[in-house]
Amino acid sequence: MRRTIAVIGATVLAMGAAGIGAASAQEEKVVNVYNWSDYIDDSILEEFTKETGIKVVYDVYDSNDILDTKLFAGGSGYDVVVPSTEFLVRQIEAGLMQPLDKSKLNNLGNMWDVISERVAEYDKVNDYSVNYMWGTTGIGYNQKMVDERLPNAPTDSWDLIFDPQYAAKLADCGIMMLDGATEVIPAALNYLGLDPDSTKPEDIQAAEDALLKVRPYVRKFHSSEYINALANGDICVAYGYSGDIFQARDRAAEAGQGVEIKYSIPKEGARMWFDQLAIPADAPHPGNAHIFINYLMRPEVIAKATNYVVYANGNKASQEFVDPAILNDKAVYPDDATLAKLYTKEAYDAGTQRLVNRAFTTVTTGQ
Repeated sequence: MRRTIAVIGATVLAMGAAGIGAASAQEEKVVNVYNWSDYIDDSILEEFTKETGIKVVYDVYDSNDILDTKLFAGGSGYDVVVPSTEFLVRQIEAGLMQPLDKSKLNNLGNMWDVISERVAEYDKVNDYSVNYMWGTTGIGYNQKMVDERLPNAPTDSWDLIFDPQYAAKLADCGIMMLDGATEVIPAALNYLGLDPDSTKPEDIQAAEDALLKVRPYVRKFHSSEYINALANGDICVAYGYSGDIFQARDRAAEAGQGVEIKYSIPKEGARMWFDQLAIPADAPHPGNAHIFINYLMRPEVIAKATNYVVYANGNKASQEFVDPAILNDKAVYPDDATLAKLYTKEAYDAGTQRLVNRAFTTVTTGQ
């Protein structure tokens, strides 16, 4: 789930002519795309327009909730959106998405069966979408600052932030966690050896209790600020999204101030998430939307996106074009043993969602 500092706005990329297939004769030559912020190489949009003559109007958001609100309000005007799977399930159930016409997607054969099979755990999602990017949520940490406080720190384990004896020693250098009930509560359940998908009130209470024990040592819950905070050395540990941690790592390296950031997928397992390319039911240009999605499924195109955002994509054929340093980084493209420990998160029913939200509010407020 892409999380970066939001710069909400629109970029219109035009010009160009002829190319990979004509849009419907009834559709104007435009495709309206709504995606996570800082989640694509702009040259991809420019090259698409040059080849097809279809203008890309590109808007961005920084949370699934923002996208969800627009879709449920109706009349968003978007042709392609990129929800995460558990949100997409609800959107499909509500009739907000249209099934893909796979006869118009001749690049489907490039997709990675390992990822498609994981996505298939979410009802009907493969019928309504294709994977754009996927990743994990885990632990980002400042190697030097952690070592100074915790020699031989368990950086390969959730113990680092969920065990009070360790979290207490890191409080002075700063721990941040995602501000997301559906991320933090399942992670705590998994840490406790419980089903991260559990809807049992007693299990959710156990997760709340465990989190309250380390709450005094958490500086802030936020879903994007930890990127710069890590990169600048303002905090020493963050529970966040893999690609965001890699961005922090790269920014720190570019700054040249001696800040070394690492990312760990805890040995107990971590969440695996998927951001999917989908077409709203009321999309004004569905033909152009299919052309755009098919273009993104070209191996060399989606590889360019991965090389920019440092997230793995669900396109097997793209891997020969992915930067070897990224492809061979097991934190980005986990090996089979690590993949086997990753869990997926189903959508909560409304009642459980309220229960989880209340538990998380108790944790974040410390009350």
